[in-house]
Amino acid sequence: MATTDEKIALITRNLDEVLGKDELRNVVAERDLKLYWGTAPTGKPHVGYFVPMTKIADFLSAGCQASGVTVLLADIHAFLDNMKAPLQLVNYRTQYYEHIIKALLTSIGVPIDKLKFVVGSSYQLSKEYAMDNFRMASIVTEHDAKKAGAEVVKQVASPLLSGLLYPGMQALDEEHLGVDAQFGGVDQRKIFTMAEAYLPKLGYKKRIHLMNPMVPGLAGPKMSSSDPNSKIDLLDDPATVKSKLKKAFCEEGNITENGILSFIKAVYFPIKTLDTTTPPVFTIVRPEKYGGNTDYTSYEALEQDFLDKKIHPGDLKAGAVDAINALLAPIREYFDKDELRELTELAYPTEDPNAKKAKANGKAKGSKKKELKEKKEAESVAATEASDELLKEKNAEIPVDVPKEVLTGAEN
Repeated sequence: MATTDEKIALITRNLDEVLGKDELRNVVAERDLKLYWGTAPTGKPHVGYFVPMTKIADFLSAGCQASGVTVLLADIHAFLDNMKAPLQLVNYRTQYYEHIIKALLTSIGVPIDKLKFVVGSSYQLSKEYAMDNFRMASIVTEHDAKKAGAEVVKQVASPLLSGLLYPGMQALDEEHLGVDAQFGGVDQRKIFTMAEAYLPKLGYKKRIHLMNPMVPGLAGPKMSSSDPNSKIDLLDDPATVKSKLKKAFCEEGNITENGILSFIKAVYFPIKTLDTTTPPVFTIVRPEKYGGNTDYTSYEALEQDFLDKKIHPGDLKAGAVDAINALLAPIREYFDKDELRELTELAYPTEDPNAKKAKANGKAKGSKKKELKEKKEAESVAATEASDELLKEKNAEIPVDVPKEVLTGAEN
């Protein structure tokens, strides 16, 4: 049986930050930790979702399976977040997320029968939860609610009231799910600190918060479900994976701004480390004249060779393509069923080509109008500047004893 230190080491492995370390030790020393991980069913999940899945595997290995690990499918949150998931699609996307998460977990050897899947609306519409929501709304300021959701809720020019409810509800989920801790990405930190500040004011205890690092996108700071160019979908076919990685930014010797290296570090090696029977290996395949095949059993060695320019970006990309496609193969197979293909289409309807074209034309027209407006404004500014310059020249010619107001027409 694992010791308290061994359990804590597993629970906190590869995490970016832990809030409530002392409480974590107190709970684990006494009994198994109860925690939940939540996700709002909005855009299609991407390979970044492997990160929380590997941590769920760690939690189960640390004994949390005895007390329960809950996966929250936050359907109401999906709708509240600037309607990222319209009401008519929320139910289908919730079902899709449950299937894709189960496929993800199964693909890396996590026993899904040890997990509890809960849909947010199954308890968030209750009288008790509604009253708590009102109580929360009565003490949280607009400033604090907006600040808490800044990195999670979609930011728009005219924010909706729904986005301000989002953080408070996420805090209340900790109480209504009966957990000791909430696990999420480091982008959730402001919501976590808000929960720590406000739950005690409602008479509820402060929870522990566990945060994993975010996986950088292929062309940006964060892999996002709403940006197809920044992510690799879990159901992308091999050719699409290769195409996306081919376009990814990967500068020779650059290890600080490199989404591919970040993926290998945050996703690939942690997954391979779950299998304790064989060491993790990442392989670079290349002709002998360019160094031949090389196996890396640690991320640090791979990073150092890339920094020293011993690995060409093209070879790193090729290795990543093979690694990602190997990870996605069992998930694609899981979804290779008529009923799941139908569910995918219901959750994420294929846009009609004509409607897509009309939308593009509308954007083009809007862009053209904007260009004309900007052009007119620029011409107006240029004309004003030219007039001012001419006035300066004329004023410069005026004798010292002649008031300039005479020529400008200005009044005292």
